[in-house]
Amino acid sequence: MAEQAAEQMLTVLEKTVSQNQNDQKQAMDYIAAACQQDFPVFVQCLSMILRTQQCQSFVRQAAGLQLKNVLCAKETETKNVYLQRWLQLTAEVREQVKQNVTGTLGTEPSRPSIAAQCVAAIACAELPQNLWPNVINLLKSNVTESQSGEMLKESSLETLGYICQDIDPRVLETKANDVLTAIIHGMRPEESSANVRFAATNALLNSLEFTNTNFSNEAERNIIMQVVCESTSSSDQRVKVAALQCLVRIMQLYYEHMLSYMGSALFQITLSAMKSQEPEVAMQGMEFWSTVAEEEFDLYMTYEDEVERGAPNPKCASLRFMEQAASHVCPVLLEAMAHHDDGDDDDDWTPAKAAGVCLMLAAQCVRDDIVNHVIPFFKHFQNPDWKYKEAAIMAFGSILDGPDPKKLLPMAQEALPAIVAAMCDKNVNVRDTAAWSLGRVIDTCSELANNAELLQSVLPVLSNGLHQEPRVANNVCWALVSLVKACYESAVANGTDGSGQPDTFALSSVFDPMVGELIKITDRVDGNQSNLRITAYEALMELIKHSPKDCYSAVRNTTVVILKKLESLLQMESQATSEADKAQVRDLQAMLCATLQSVTRKMQPADIPAVGEHIMNGLYQIMNRAAATRSNAVMEEALLAVACLAEHLGKGFLSYMNVLKPYLLEGLSNTDETQVCAAAVGLVTDLSRALEAEIMPFMDELIQKLILCLQSPRLDRNVKVVIIGTFADIAMAIEAHFERYVGSVVPILNNAQNAAVVTDPNDDDQVDYVDRLREACLNSYTGIIQGLKAIPDTTAARNMINVFVEPIVQLITRISSMEPVPPSEALIATTAGIIGDLVQLYEGDIIRFFLTDNVTQMLQKGRKSKVSKTKSMANWATKEIKKHTNNGAATFNFNR
Repeated sequence: MAEQAAEQMLTVLEKTVSQNQNDQKQAMDYIAAACQQDFPVFVQCLSMILRTQQCQSFVRQAAGLQLKNVLCAKETETKNVYLQRWLQLTAEVREQVKQNVTGTLGTEPSRPSIAAQCVAAIACAELPQNLWPNVINLLKSNVTESQSGEMLKESSLETLGYICQDIDPRVLETKANDVLTAIIHGMRPEESSANVRFAATNALLNSLEFTNTNFSNEAERNIIMQVVCESTSSSDQRVKVAALQCLVRIMQLYYEHMLSYMGSALFQITLSAMKSQEPEVAMQGMEFWSTVAEEEFDLYMTYEDEVERGAPNPKCASLRFMEQAASHVCPVLLEAMAHHDDGDDDDDWTPAKAAGVCLMLAAQCVRDDIVNHVIPFFKHFQNPDWKYKEAAIMAFGSILDGPDPKKLLPMAQEALPAIVAAMCDKNVNVRDTAAWSLGRVIDTCSELANNAELLQSVLPVLSNGLHQEPRVANNVCWALVSLVKACYESAVANGTDGSGQPDTFALSSVFDPMVGELIKITDRVDGNQSNLRITAYEALMELIKHSPKDCYSAVRNTTVVILKKLESLLQMESQATSEADKAQVRDLQAMLCATLQSVTRKMQPADIPAVGEHIMNGLYQIMNRAAATRSNAVMEEALLAVACLAEHLGKGFLSYMNVLKPYLLEGLSNTDETQVCAAAVGLVTDLSRALEAEIMPFMDELIQKLILCLQSPRLDRNVKVVIIGTFADIAMAIEAHFERYVGSVVPILNNAQNAAVVTDPNDDDQVDYVDRLREACLNSYTGIIQGLKAIPDTTAARNMINVFVEPIVQLITRISSMEPVPPSEALIATTAGIIGDLVQLYEGDIIRFFLTDNVTQMLQKGRKSKVSKTKSMANWATKEIKKHTNNGAATFNFNR
């Protein structure tokens, strides 16, 4: 039966590459139907055709491609479906397919091997299930046996590479020796085929994650390092680049073992690679030193943290490779930065760009020492060759993150005139880099913004730069933001009236024109290039955020301008025809809503009611269009803008609730879009705080939606944590009215706290999530207790609170146990707070639960905290416990 089906499938596969689109469609439809109708026969047919050498090469490839496509997928859900479908086949069918695909290895006339992908797909499905245990040994034998041909060795190594790339590294840990034996055999200098060596080196790159045991063994590590280092001198560039990639990955994974290899091999190999005329080779050399710098900077930061905590770990000490090599590495990087073409595409990764990034990372790593290595290159500020001038300016901007800003200040003052002058250079690359570097200088040495002479020289070139090429104007926008922030922070440091907002600052006289210039930039016809229009809006928001009191008129005027732009955009959207135009309009709508948030936050309360109706009308229209077109980014920003307005208007926002409600409920229902749902949840919190008890007419539907969100398997768990915490804000807002929702919300909190368990203490994400979930639960319990206290009948209020005291105490007990990981400072503060609330409420009746060693030690830790809130809450809880320790019989009964 399978043979007959294979004959038919052979004819169909020939048509998959037909020039006739109708033939192609019919063929693909047939293949899809055959897969659904009889999957066992389908995969048998494809594997038979793939193995049959008498079939034309393109037909075999087509069969292999279709087989691979039904065995693996990128999407997790589809991948799991395919996995189960394969595993449900009989052992006989699976064995036949495996024999066919492994038998195909080495027989294909074309590269890369499609059979290798099929073998790897099956291996990745079966090895985690303890099936096909001999596949790795089979592939090793294909590589190491003397009679194996070039194509068999190459395709077998490709297979190993694919398996190592896609499988969970833990699955292959016990087979690491066999994998490495095959790979090292294929990488040997004695191997005559460059194709085999390339496949082996790629396979090594993919296998490094599960070779920890091998790298811990010095003898095995020496063999691996020797063969990799030898491969970096290969005459085949593919092998050389892949070997350098291996060195980069080895440095990432096994930095602590590299000391004995750095001086003897790695330094010379990578320095030579950086000087190579072959871009791919040079970039791998730079990537190696970028990796060294990143690793050593991370070690430095970790070590500093541990020293501060009084328990430095010697293993966190850096081997100082970059510090010792900087005098050799930096000159090579600087020279590379000066070698790029005027026509280099902005999106292309080049040696010049890689060198710039490596220099920036080196500066972070070696800090003050970088200055001495780079200063000689600054002579090129005056070089008539634009490439060297641009490289010198780029180098100056690149090293600013590392050294102490105070030590940089004199150098920055000396360099600034040259950078400002370069803003008028005839070459666009020089002007672009000068604008970027200027922003970096002001950002790093913010005290320069107090220099009136500097402002006089900088402001005209920035104004001129805004109207230059989009790429230049884009960087000018950020330079302008750096300047405004520096001037604002300087004014704040000189003192405010308690509002945190200074009366004036150094840019007050030119603030209106700056805002006006940025608004003009948003209307440039070429604003879609280099992300200029979006950047201009982001810069405008930063300017509004950092505006002093005497620039308030610009804030108020900007509100009017943005509202007009929103109206015109709604018309533009209806006129847009192409999808690209519509997408651009939606991006602008989202950005305008975000800008509206900035100006609303900055507006004076007295002015908000006058523009509130105009703002809400604009946002209603935007939300209406966003809902109709499923524009999630626009809806998110619109909901955030509404939240800002509600915060300002307080109870005055009530008149807008009926129109807002459908959009808010729809946002809460959109659990597939995390950001939209999160914005809607945040809006519920803001509305609760603004309207307080007056939100009650809408609360039944809102609570119902929030509960449905928590029940949705699709909603991001972090949003669910926020929802749990939102019940606290609701309870505090509506106080005694929350009695209506206790029966539905408290069981949810109980379930959430029971689910808040750390199963893997080494999983930082899980530990953080559980900590935040526990904190959210306790915050909500606290909010509910505070709200119910407002019930006039004190006995009724206490009886209602009694229902959920037991789960609160259980959660406190679990947190105070410090197992398996101690709680965060924030969680200790929240826990201490609710302990104090409970003791105040029940006095001596509940004390016995908080006199345990665990709770005492947790509160003691809180009292010693450097975080003021944690310290004060722990002190308060301790005082409350002491106050009532001898005043009660300690007989609290959860069931009374």
